[in-house]
Amino acid sequence: MILEMKVPSPGESIKEVEIATWLVKDGDYVEKDQAIAEVDSDKATLELPAEMSGVITLKAEEGDTVAVGAVVCLIDTDAAKPAGSAPAAAPAAEAPKAAPAPVAPAPVAAAPAPAASYAAGTPSPAAKKILDEKNIAPATVSGTGKGGRITKDDAVNAVPSMGTPTGGNRGQERTKLSMLRRKVAERLVAAKNETAMLTTFNEVNMTPINLIRNEYKDAFKAKHGGLGLGYMSFFTKAVTRALELYPDVNSMMDGDHKIAFDFADISIAVSGPKGLMVPVVRNAENLTFRGVEAEIKRLALRARDGQITVDDMTGGTFTITNGGVFGSMLSTPIINPPQSGILGMHNIIERPIAVNGKVEIHPMMYVALSYDHRIIDGRESVGFLVAVKEALENPLELLMGGNAKKALEL
Repeated sequence: MILEMKVPSPGESIKEVEIATWLVKDGDYVEKDQAIAEVDSDKATLELPAEMSGVITLKAEEGDTVAVGAVVCLIDTDAAKPAGSAPAAAPAAEAPKAAPAPVAPAPVAAAPAPAASYAAGTPSPAAKKILDEKNIAPATVSGTGKGGRITKDDAVNAVPSMGTPTGGNRGQERTKLSMLRRKVAERLVAAKNETAMLTTFNEVNMTPINLIRNEYKDAFKAKHGGLGLGYMSFFTKAVTRALELYPDVNSMMDGDHKIAFDFADISIAVSGPKGLMVPVVRNAENLTFRGVEAEIKRLALRARDGQITVDDMTGGTFTITNGGVFGSMLSTPIINPPQSGILGMHNIIERPIAVNGKVEIHPMMYVALSYDHRIIDGRESVGFLVAVKEALENPLELLMGGNAKKALEL
């Protein structure tokens, strides 16, 4: 029996996918549930498993865009599984062909020597004046005059060189962007063009968080099965607190209406092998520090291994992105539509600051909030970022209820 394998629907709104990579070759024998291809949708990369065992015939090429429900391969389920035999020997190498005998170049008639008064590459007086005005070296101009002399017309038509090749590589490569990358690009452009995006900045003294992490990170790791106590749990908890204080930041535009949420689904931007992805930590306002760290780790591993799904990235009411892991000191993050706000974290640098009238050196981080001014006013945006700063600089009282051990479940 010949089984037609069709593209399954990765999600309700997805109408087409792209064949990113075939994991098998035409004519291979495949087992049921074996991954035979990776397909890109505009939201994620998914594996396509074989529905039955048999010999496969491919009906689409890598890079092809195919509609959901289209046939991409055939499986002959009646074909016998090949016996375990040694791999076919490689084809014998062809005997080297004898190199063709060198052919002597045909004699070229010698050109008549130019007259001594018309040396090749020498500009006429009028041409020299024009080349000097254009700041063009005569050596870069081909003369059409007698004996290769540069004429006035040559000088008039000459254009300045954009640089002289130095003999280095000057190749280029053209590759098609994945469907996921194209969709990310489309959404970023839409966010810039369709929102009234502004960015406000502040700075955070990370000393209080560092003191807590240094004191409890080993115990936290030992108690919770190797789970690390990172910065993201502090930032996520600070954001969910600020969203409760400033609910407009936790809302989005829908035509002429505003949709406000009474929960905080926090999208966490992570870098995966297929590009930027933003899996969602659901109901982050109800999670403990351990819960946030565990969920972020789970989603990051799925993104790294290419197992992230559409459902993992659907929704989200606010986004956190951490450019600091790549060394970014300051940036203006782009809103993740249809959300109205995104918080950008950056690297931590020790800098001198004034503390109680004295100069002290502390680990400082710049933070940035990009927001949609159509729905969030300056008072809410600045107040939100100040609330984040306050919670991060006083985490024991504002995020841990005065008891770090209890908050960390130690």
